[in-house]
Amino acid sequence: MSKKRQLLVDTALDLFYHQGVNNIGINEILKVSGVAKRTLYSHFESKDALLLAALEQRHNNFIDWLAKELKGADSQQQVIDQVFGGLEKWFTNQAEQLGRFRGCFFINTSAEFSDIESDVVKYCRFHKAEVKALISRHLLSKNHNLLDAICIMKEGAITTAYMTGQGVEVSRKSAEILKSIQ
Repeated sequence: MSKKRQLLVDTALDLFYHQGVNNIGINEILKVSGVAKRTLYSHFESKDALLLAALEQRHNNFIDWLAKELKGADSQQQVIDQVFGGLEKWFTNQAEQLGRFRGCFFINTSAEFSDIESDVVKYCRFHKAEVKALISRHLLSKNHNLLDAICIMKEGAITTAYMTGQGVEVSRKSAEILKSIQ
């Protein structure tokens, strides 16, 4: 990937994640990145194409981070502890790979699109499916109800952390509840 293309993706991801997709225009991305408009359009045909590249980069970062958080988990309880312990780190800005916490980029982005069949919303659904698959690979039990509960409570903890700032408490309670229903 060229340096300028990467700079555009990095800049767009940061601006979109922290300020919202609809609040950021191409001119703001160009201004912050210092890249010329012609260069941007030589790499991306539209703002949505740039957004998809930013979503892909965030997806890769998140999956890599979550895989590291789950490494070594060899029991259901460890998977639960490591998922929700990792979330606590993210909520308190201690997950350097994910940067400053501002909720889920995929939930926030898809909420800005009314067309649920758009490529952007489809990519957000893909991300959620990949996260679920990664967690599933680490669970010893193939109890789909437990997997669904982990994923729903993970999403709830992320949303609660963003909306109320009480994610650490919710994360800890979620882990305890999940461990009791295995």
